[in-house]
Amino acid sequence: MKYINVEDAKKIDGMRLVLSVGVPGPWGESAKALFHVKGISYTAVVQIPGAENTDLMEWTGQNGAPVAIYNDERFRVSWESLIWLAEEIAPDPPLIPSDARERALMFGLLREWVGENGLAWVRRLQLLDGVNAIPDMEELFHRLGEKYGYSKEEASLAEGKAASVLKMLCAELQGQKGRGSRYYIGQRLSALDIYSAVFSAVMLHPLSHKDIPMPGGMRTAYEKTFPLIEEALDPILLDHRDYIFKTYLKLPMDF
Repeated sequence: MKYINVEDAKKIDGMRLVLSVGVPGPWGESAKALFHVKGISYTAVVQIPGAENTDLMEWTGQNGAPVAIYNDERFRVSWESLIWLAEEIAPDPPLIPSDARERALMFGLLREWVGENGLAWVRRLQLLDGVNAIPDMEELFHRLGEKYGYSKEEASLAEGKAASVLKMLCAELQGQKGRGSRYYIGQRLSALDIYSAVFSAVMLHPLSHKDIPMPGGMRTAYEKTFPLIEEALDPILLDHRDYIFKTYLKLPMDF
């Protein structure tokens, strides 16, 4: 993927999307997938994982990714605000349900997938736990660990938390299958389907190196299995992932 730096990004209009260079950050890859389905073009702006990114901090008030900057509008940093922005720019195809109950269900399930202390959050703590054991990774570990609240105690609880959310997500998909749907919500694609597919492709039984050429250490950490997670992971979730990629998204990931 071609990136521009922060200073150059400030000089242009349109959609600029700050992304982590060299790694498949699942929050950023999900934003890219969302924009792909919506047909929203963007310019990628570089963020270096684990670095201070002082230029980005001075511009946006934070040093992580993703961040969406659309023309002179406010910065969108949270996954929820990114979804709403995409929906505003390109209403078709709609990826947020119009029905209030379905909308609440979608955002509630999404929060359990990708929000603070959700499935992806605790899987990242498990990743950091693995990074902690790799020589020459101390600086990166401490910087990211402090940012995301890593502790040995929290990492030890991650497996149970992840399994609990996985059971719920798989039960939702099984219920939908019984209603003749391949999607989490109703009978059509939503943002939840996209985020679930991308996050599971990276963080749960990652797709092959050919499809996601992630760094070796990252792949090793995410390929490590945990008994409670494996027990909770119904094949329907990975089948859903494969269907969403085949039908709506593209591979290989480019970062």
